[in-house]
Amino acid sequence: MKAVVFGGTAGIGRAVAQRLAARGDLVFLLGYDEASLARSAADLMARHPQQARVQWALCDMESPSGFAAALDAADVALGNFDAAIVTAAMFATQAELEADVELTRRLTTVNFANTVTFCEHARKRLLTHGGGWLTVVSSVAGDRGRKPVAIYGASKSGVSTYLEALDHKFRAAGLWVLCVKPGFVKTAMTANLKVPPFAGQPDAVARDIVSAMDRKRPLIYTPGIWRLVMLVIKHLPRFVMRKIEF
Repeated sequence: MKAVVFGGTAGIGRAVAQRLAARGDLVFLLGYDEASLARSAADLMARHPQQARVQWALCDMESPSGFAAALDAADVALGNFDAAIVTAAMFATQAELEADVELTRRLTTVNFANTVTFCEHARKRLLTHGGGWLTVVSSVAGDRGRKPVAIYGASKSGVSTYLEALDHKFRAAGLWVLCVKPGFVKTAMTANLKVPPFAGQPDAVARDIVSAMDRKRPLIYTPGIWRLVMLVIKHLPRFVMRKIEF
């Protein structure tokens, strides 16, 4: 696999990049911070000497004008990539978003509009190359309108619907689309939040992602218990959802 990992310098993305590099797949990193990209690339090469050179390019999810150039760089470095993995996103609490309309605009733009835009750039390239993998981290927050994640969840619901439609439309052409729905994952992004039951670790989530890509699955919940949790939540009546704080 020749994989572009957008968000590969931290959290889930970094764990995915480590797993791919460990088994000999070629990895190209995308992110918005040059120093973090350089450190992450050096770390991958130090841990996995079979990676002769891990290259990277600057790419900011808030600046879609740079998406094409970043993917051009990945194509040149990898000799046409066959996997694009998107873990980059924004998160803020419901209270923060309700207090700041501009933050709401930024988050919903990044998590939906700009994520879809990046995926469209990647999709077209993958199909031109004959197919490949498009993997995007969404969230269980998008499965149901819930009070604690009303805005963040809406942004993830949109991208989940988009990914499902891509799978329906392009699988026969050789595009393997995977929508990843993690529950709460212990990363720097969630460091200041109360840890709920069934919290996941980045490396375990990365293991599930890579396994699902190998099996060409269209959808996974990770940790797996979240499939059952959200099955229950999706079937609760509205009058119950209005009363609970989940």
